[in-house]
Amino acid sequence: MDPVPQTRPPGPPTALRRTPVQQRSAERLARILDACAGLLDETGYEQLSTRAVAIRAGVPIGSVYRFFGNKRAMVAALAHRNLDRYAELISARFERTPVLDAHSAIDGVLDEFIAMKRTVPGFALVDFGVPAAEEAGGGAEDPNGLVAERICGLLATHLGRPADETLRRKVLVGVETADTLVRLAFRADPGGDPALIDETRQLLHAYLAPSLSA
Repeated sequence: MDPVPQTRPPGPPTALRRTPVQQRSAERLARILDACAGLLDETGYEQLSTRAVAIRAGVPIGSVYRFFGNKRAMVAALAHRNLDRYAELISARFERTPVLDAHSAIDGVLDEFIAMKRTVPGFALVDFGVPAAEEAGGGAEDPNGLVAERICGLLATHLGRPADETLRRKVLVGVETADTLVRLAFRADPGGDPALIDETRQLLHAYLAPSLSA
């Protein structure tokens, strides 16, 4: 996937034991996460192992543990990377939209999510959060909350609308609703049921557009 401009530099994933500072180390981390994503599609989360990831990435097992304490931390870092890429794609789409209004902004947010569902390795299982989140205990992150925060900031920036509490609440409800309905669409059809995606789009337009136009 080609890099595109970001609205802000992404912070390092909290799951990382060590943040790479050299290009070689960053490339190794990227290979590990790429291998993790590919294996998730093949084996699922439960059968995923750090050793299998190391073999697929062509790195010593110690390199994996240098970055991650366990497979859950590794998958959490993959989820963070997915969120950074998603935000980059939305921002780039907004930048190249000649006239960005509420409806085209909502379309961009939804369309980029669906495109990642269809094309990004591992995304069908791990989009922005770790499966079996109950393993994380009480301090687990709220993936949809993180997504809503990023989207809210992007919408506010590009539409010139304050990111107030009303917008934050509306975007969070929209994210939670879209997440549920898009999952339903991909259960109904591996490529995403077009009719269910269209229903999701209409619902988001009706619910969010008035707030974004205010």
